Amino acid sequence: MEDIGKVKIFSDLSERSLRELQEEIKYIEYGPEEIIFQEGAPSFGFYIIHKGLVKLVKRTLRGKKQILKMSGPGEFIGETTLFDKGAHIAFAKTLTETKVGFIERGNFFYFLEKHPEIVFRIFAKMSEEMKAFQSKLAERSYNSSKERLARFILRLGKEGIELSRSELAELAGVSSKTAIRTLGELEDRGFIKMRDRKIEILDEDSIANLATTLPISLDKNIII
Repeated sequence: MEDIGKVKIFSDLSERSLRELQEEIKYIEYGPEEIIFQEGAPSFGFYIIHKGLVKLVKRTLRGKKQILKMSGPGEFIGETTLFDKGAHIAFAKTLTETKVGFIERGNFFYFLEKHPEIVFRIFAKMSEEMKAFQSKLAERSYNSSKERLARFILRLGKEGIELSRSELAELAGVSSKTAIRTLGELEDRGFIKMRDRKIEILDEDSIANLATTLPISLDKNIII
């Protein structure tokens, strides 16, 4: 996915505007498990994912990690620092072979001056994600670890996304021990089958009955 016109917020731009934007993009390719940017590093722009899957991860002072979101083709990473020129508050790491397009902040602002409608689309997208993060925070307070894990098991299993048990724990906000115990229990009950990093769902209805649901509908290539 290198056609910038396939990115939702740019989809109705003219061919001339798309070519102009395309000229500002620098493409970078990464292998699995590579860092795109580090937590605390200065931000000079943002990235559009064209291929692959990327996780955005926050470290605590004690070294624990929380996966804030996972993003696929057509999604952005690093956009939260676009307007405040701050440092990255989390690090971005690839899960698969990945290709991103980097757009430098100053060049993008110049483009936005001619296309101010894009600013509102970016804000709308960031607002949706903020609501999803707020819902996820409430989920951690009111729902059990099993319910939270089931939500992600359902999503990852349906899409064939492979995560380690520790990564699944970091995504759901539970301990690795809890994730391993819960996965074992669900496997014993015949709901799932673990194949290395891949989760095969054997009883989708039972997993769906366990799972919580976020009240926010996000684009298909983002998981929060």
